[in-house]
Amino acid sequence: MYFVDTIELTGLGNRGYLAGGGRTAVAVDPPRDIDRVIAAADRRGVRISHVVETHVHNDYVTGGPDLARVTGAAYLVPAEARVAVRHIPVHDGDRTVVDADAGLTLRALATPGHTPHHTAYVLEEAGAAVVVFTGGSLLVGTVGRPDLVEPRLTERLARAQHASAHRLAAELPDDTAVLPTHGFGSFCASSAASGAATTIGKEKAGNAALTRDVDAFVADLLAGLDDIPAYYAHMGPANTAGPAPVDLTPPAPADADEIAARLAAGEWVVDLRNRIAFAAGHVAGSFNFEAEGQLATYLAWLIPWGKPVTLLAESPEQLAAAQRELVRVGIDRPAAAATGDPSAWLRAGEAPASFPRARFADLAGRRADGDVVVLDVRRAAERAGGFVEGSVHIPVHTLHRRLDEVPDGQVWVHCAGGMRAAIAASLLDAAGRDVVAVDDAFAEAGPAGLPVRTA
Repeated sequence: MYFVDTIELTGLGNRGYLAGGGRTAVAVDPPRDIDRVIAAADRRGVRISHVVETHVHNDYVTGGPDLARVTGAAYLVPAEARVAVRHIPVHDGDRTVVDADAGLTLRALATPGHTPHHTAYVLEEAGAAVVVFTGGSLLVGTVGRPDLVEPRLTERLARAQHASAHRLAAELPDDTAVLPTHGFGSFCASSAASGAATTIGKEKAGNAALTRDVDAFVADLLAGLDDIPAYYAHMGPANTAGPAPVDLTPPAPADADEIAARLAAGEWVVDLRNRIAFAAGHVAGSFNFEAEGQLATYLAWLIPWGKPVTLLAESPEQLAAAQRELVRVGIDRPAAAATGDPSAWLRAGEAPASFPRARFADLAGRRADGDVVVLDVRRAAERAGGFVEGSVHIPVHTLHRRLDEVPDGQVWVHCAGGMRAAIAASLLDAAGRDVVAVDDAFAEAGPAGLPVRTA
């Protein structure tokens, strides 16, 4: 009998897996904080004998080499990936025994498309396929995006995605469980994918890669590609070279004087509290990236790579969770940190900064009284589905470089739900702008009386 445990990376929209029998197991696409995988193996009472990568990841730093080193497991990587760390190259059709007593083997299937070397792994029990780990190939209702390697390869890889999906559908039984790494909010997915359980049979019925001809599929796939997070440029090289082991010990504590000095030096001070608390009172010049939001994705996307960052958290637990999130995308050691609230982070005589929050109904009333700047910080694909007439569009991930493009006046900033608007509001507030954060669902803009147009 086999088992599969999921290692969820909610903030990044990814999943790793531990699969095996009664004695040994294989880790598939493990996260960099490998203690979670080791704990899962301990709960099962199994030894991790193999660690496998479906591809060299572009959206997070892998824990594969470190997990293999710590556990003594064999490290399997697609042969064409050319990583610098010690590994066993995997070729199409290779079989690896996972647990002999349970009759479990892992069969490699070349599935290029997300990357040229991408490989899926089929878990077989007594020779019958039961699970396929599809990485960034066949996802739930979609496929992994093909534009992360090299622009000149994008169309070729899109066509390869179609062919790889069809190979999986042709060679595996309909009841084979499909377990992808990407696609649960990850920007590695070519379009939105659900977190629902799926099988080869379900994907045959509803996945565009399996229901549309290659030309129509590729045309739609390429037309739907959105911006790539800037930090992706650093993930592939880090994984190819071999990431260092992580250090999750608490950062050096920072008092109010040090926080002020770091801000004066142009470093980033990031407040992890929720957006309501931040708007009510914060250290002037600090930025708000909620710990409960997509912290790693958006902080790593916006921050100049290598810039020192100091974290302000409401509790040691929030700080520790944020550190864990950030090491997954290569932000290894915060320069300093502090916990508590602004009363402990401000020097004597300093007052906290603040800005108001509002709803779309408030914006509708304010526009009726006079001109205001409405700033939409959603991505272009979101704006194409509807936008407030007369609004300025600057996606949040570009705003820190384009603050001078925001027109004069009071700025009412919105996104789709409030989290990115809070990030943008903090950037504008730090720059000395008069800002209001619209903390509301964009679906409420029209009913509130605002003129909404579609592109």
